[in-house]
Amino acid sequence: MNYVYLALGSNIGKRDAYLRRALQTIDQLHETKVKRVSSIYETEPIGYTDQDAFLNMVAYIETTYSSSTLLEELQRIEKQLDRKRNIHWGPRTLDLDILLYNQENIQTEELKVPHPRMLERGFVMIPLYELQPDLQFPHTNEHFSTIMEERINHEGVYVWKRNNGAGEFGLFEN
Repeated sequence: MNYVYLALGSNIGKRDAYLRRALQTIDQLHETKVKRVSSIYETEPIGYTDQDAFLNMVAYIETTYSSSTLLEELQRIEKQLDRKRNIHWGPRTLDLDILLYNQENIQTEELKVPHPRMLERGFVMIPLYELQPDLQFPHTNEHFSTIMEERINHEGVYVWKRNNGAGEFGLFEN
């Protein structure tokens, strides 16, 4: 079994519905289970800023998929939910990123894990820390609590919908 943390984001249309549909679709993948989810955070866009605010969250999943197969499935789900790649860091119905895959360091043309910009992004680190505050960054002695305290800017990251406290996938049931 592989232990994976995913970042989810949306800033077009019914943003929370896209997140919910993505989680449900991921949970239905063969031998894949969404185990816990963070609260949903509303965040200001970075990079290309002429767009609406995002809803962001992190999910912890368990899967038998290899990292490359999981990436292919996530990209298929993005496309299925109308993701268009017109503007770099631009508006999107759905963005799915693999943040951590076990404790592996993966460097391929298609996939870099740990996600190369996660330590710069409060909208990723805050929900990840909420889900798993005792994580250690892969292949270092750097603990996430130290990273959160010393390097993460909490500005512009606001709780939009608080998790029910259990981190359960059921939070997103209709």
